[in-house]
Amino acid sequence: MRILHTMLRVGNLQRSIDFYTNVLGMKLLRTSDNPEYQYTLAFVGYGSNPDHAELELTYNYGTESYDLGNAYGHIAISSDDIVAACEAVKANGGNVTREPGPVKGGTTVIAFVTDPDGYKIELIERSFDSAGGGLR
Repeated sequence: MRILHTMLRVGNLQRSIDFYTNVLGMKLLRTSDNPEYQYTLAFVGYGSNPDHAELELTYNYGTESYDLGNAYGHIAISSDDIVAACEAVKANGGNVTREPGPVKGGTTVIAFVTDPDGYKIELIERSFDSAGGGLR
């Protein structure tokens, strides 16, 4: 078993595609418009299934915002340089809501970014072995 994708409902599909591709550097993998059922899907990610988990952005026709509730936490994305990642997010118009620093009670360096719909994205600093792709 493996995680294939996570779905987020968004109020403006193009705005969300722009954020995830231009600000976070993901690729638009595919889209699917379903006018009969009044929704459009866009899948974004750093690679495609099954090797990489994807993010499914769902736009329901005519819905511009959602109550995010208090159960949702965040999506986590790794980076080998959190400071540079946050600077790139800011340079591309993104919103860093927690500057890089150690997690409370630990040493792992994290930061938080918020997408245009208010979803939180945690950036976690991790080093990867370039030869094998695993964590060092």
